[in-house]
Amino acid sequence: MDQSARYSDLSLKEEDLIAGGKHVLCAYKMAPQPGHGYLEAAAHFAAESSTGTNVEVSTTDDFTKGVDALVYHIDEATEDMRIAYPIELFDRNIIDGRAMMVSFLTLTIGNNQGMGDIKHAKMIDFYMPARMIQLFDGPATDISDLWRILGRPVKDGGYIAGTIIKPKLGLRPEPFAHAAYQFWLGGDFIKNDEPQGNQVFCPLKKVLPLVRDAMFRAQDETGQAKLFSANITADDHYEMCARADYILETFGEFADHVAFLVDGYVGGPGMVTTARRQYPSQYLHYHRAGHGAVTSPSAKRGYTAFVLAKMSRLQGASGIHVGTMGYGKMEGEADDKGIAYMIERDSCQGPVYHQEWYGMKPTTPIISGGMNALRLPGFFENLGHGNVINTAGGGAYGHIDSPAAGAISLRQAYECWKTGADPIEYAKEHKEFARAFESFPKDADKIYPNWREKLGVHK
Repeated sequence: MDQSARYSDLSLKEEDLIAGGKHVLCAYKMAPQPGHGYLEAAAHFAAESSTGTNVEVSTTDDFTKGVDALVYHIDEATEDMRIAYPIELFDRNIIDGRAMMVSFLTLTIGNNQGMGDIKHAKMIDFYMPARMIQLFDGPATDISDLWRILGRPVKDGGYIAGTIIKPKLGLRPEPFAHAAYQFWLGGDFIKNDEPQGNQVFCPLKKVLPLVRDAMFRAQDETGQAKLFSANITADDHYEMCARADYILETFGEFADHVAFLVDGYVGGPGMVTTARRQYPSQYLHYHRAGHGAVTSPSAKRGYTAFVLAKMSRLQGASGIHVGTMGYGKMEGEADDKGIAYMIERDSCQGPVYHQEWYGMKPTTPIISGGMNALRLPGFFENLGHGNVINTAGGGAYGHIDSPAAGAISLRQAYECWKTGADPIEYAKEHKEFARAFESFPKDADKIYPNWREKLGVHK
């Protein structure tokens, strides 16, 4: 059934829809199955995303038609399909009238993903009007809160050198805490890797007091504050809160030095929002493990990594992993810096829409996945700043001297870039950074040809 007469209006102008402030706009890359017209398939997609079905029903009235989602732009050659969703369509909390990310996803990327006449449809951008921005929580804390704890300026406080405990699984409590202590002697921030939780060989209630003691000793010995991101992810919200409460009790007077890590993709929006609302004083660390199942460029359905990051800011993530923009081991390109810009700026152009955030707190880009001191100067040059958290696992624990030396080499890489120094010349005066060349020789050969000769390394 062709529903284009009801669920499309190509006379609508995007600028008018944005100025009106009454619609959420979504842009997709969509292709219909062979034998189906483009506009017909697009209208069916909009119908399934809002008030319609695949047949006429007797219960539709004039009001219902007033909240139809409408296709307002198509370009079959570029697979560009854009839909306007009236904000009244989206579910709201009965307790406080706030918006729900689950409702946004249910409508815009729900049943329409399995429709027989759609070959593929992937959301590449969305626009939220001012009213919807007001209805989402947004972050309660941001990177400025971490800078304050670290004793830095709360504006442009700079690079936070972090790591991930390695190996990601298999350490018992004492080795785990010792690994944390070794890094904290040189670095700032440690996160649980996403599978780490309450394994039988490393129970949460045994390892966390040891990690707390390691943090206290490192703070005493270095005179610097340290930060720990503890994984509270669980199937059950009560279990998640039980973990969070135990962590706060364990760290006591230094509870503000602890972030809560939530696997936001596998745990879902409900888990992120519960953590955001139940623990607004904690830095909410959104880990996105598993997202590549839908966000990978090879996936033709779902949504992009850009969309995931933008949603995380609405939900209230203080920070989210955004990949390495082609500088580490993870999938991505240099122009992925647009993801970082969208979540950290108050006004930003996305792939399709310009988004105003109206003062909503920023979400920190968290950089991880194969990074080390040698790769960082180029990364910072591409991004244009260093106000990020970087969790370098192998980049710290793979340093030839020690995890502390690895952490210091990361900090030195930031200072090298910030001062505009030549990395080879900088290495001659900074031992830990210099030893990173010997620690990661394949990267050194690729990024800094002839480094051995220049640094006097002959093996």
